[in-house]
Amino acid sequence: MHFFEYRDGIMHAEDVDLRTIAAEVGTPFYCYSRATLERHYRVFDEAFAGVEHMICYSPKANSNLAVMRTLAELGAGMDVVSEGELRRARRAGVPASRIVFSGVGKTDREISYALDEDIHCFNVESVPELEVLSQIAASKGKTARISLRINPDVDAQTHQKISTGKAENKFGISWADAESIYDRARNMPGLRIIGVDMHIGSQITSLEPFEKACILIGSLVERLRAAGHDLHHIDLGGGLGIPYRDSDPVPPLPAAYAEMAKRTLGHLGCKFILEPGRLIAGNAGIMVTRVIYVKRGDAKTFVIADGAMNDLIRPTLYEAFHEIRPVVAEDRGEGMLADLVGPICESGDFLAQDRILPQVERGDLLAVMTAGAYGAVQSGTYNTRPLVPEVLVSGDRFALVRRRPTYDEMIDLDSFADWQRLSD
Repeated sequence: MHFFEYRDGIMHAEDVDLRTIAAEVGTPFYCYSRATLERHYRVFDEAFAGVEHMICYSPKANSNLAVMRTLAELGAGMDVVSEGELRRARRAGVPASRIVFSGVGKTDREISYALDEDIHCFNVESVPELEVLSQIAASKGKTARISLRINPDVDAQTHQKISTGKAENKFGISWADAESIYDRARNMPGLRIIGVDMHIGSQITSLEPFEKACILIGSLVERLRAAGHDLHHIDLGGGLGIPYRDSDPVPPLPAAYAEMAKRTLGHLGCKFILEPGRLIAGNAGIMVTRVIYVKRGDAKTFVIADGAMNDLIRPTLYEAFHEIRPVVAEDRGEGMLADLVGPICESGDFLAQDRILPQVERGDLLAVMTAGAYGAVQSGTYNTRPLVPEVLVSGDRFALVRRRPTYDEMIDLDSFADWQRLSD
């Protein structure tokens, strides 16, 4: 559920007319609904009522400070994958005690900073990382609380670029090596083992792979405890999918996911750590773009908009589908078969291909739906295009929570070499 709906034929974000935002901040822009963010968090949190748990939102889905602050005010922790995300989480008001640090390539600097912040837990993804973490923690006279991210070799049945739990993926420690590495970690200085971690992928629309992985992790926890390991939590990662179109498989509801987790792992008495990202932010955001031209060719019609692949790369990168809706719903007859493309000098610059789109004209506004996750966070400045601005709506109010930089601000990030000078 989300709070983007038509009122008298005009799409609103909560109580705000999207045309009003477009007139003030320009297009393209991202728009996030506070009410949707809050509702999604609460539904997920309430699903795990009755068991000890901590929801650590994954800002890799959407790291805007205002979005993170909205969730922090509800009590969310954060699952970060870089020093930058950790700094954002702290700036948003998230206590270090509610932050876990994942990722396969934590640098020495990032590890040192996270130790100084005294975060809740490092999710360790390899033996070399374990060794470096031990060395840095011991040299600083600190203790790093850790869990090992175990790769259960479970096929999440999702897109290959967002699958993380199979043996050929770069993430985690091999299932076959888990017990020996836990035993090794127990005797390393500067480390304290407190849990087990897994994450099998993203945009998963079936409980079957989750249940299979949970059963495997549960059996591992039992063996590790029998070997003397004092484990306090199981980190189940994230990955629960969301609908992008009506024909998509209906993802399990958070209540069904929670029931499965309680049924397969509840007997262990471990605290659950959950890392939802897309589930919280995906349907809470849209991108609004304006039609520049309608180009009718011999073979195809192109709707050329000011939003492009540098603003939303998911269609090009993942072959992802986003529903396209007019901001002003008018009856202009039958739709037209067209590609919705941007101004980027790439044939791969598209937001939709071979899609039945509404009849549009120059100047029309289009809403690219379900763009709150992996949208603005993956945007860039290709073709020297400014980063897209972001807006947060709350009821009948809206605020610009990331402004569009000026061209001078972008260009001034570069500098000439000291032997270069402009000719007169």
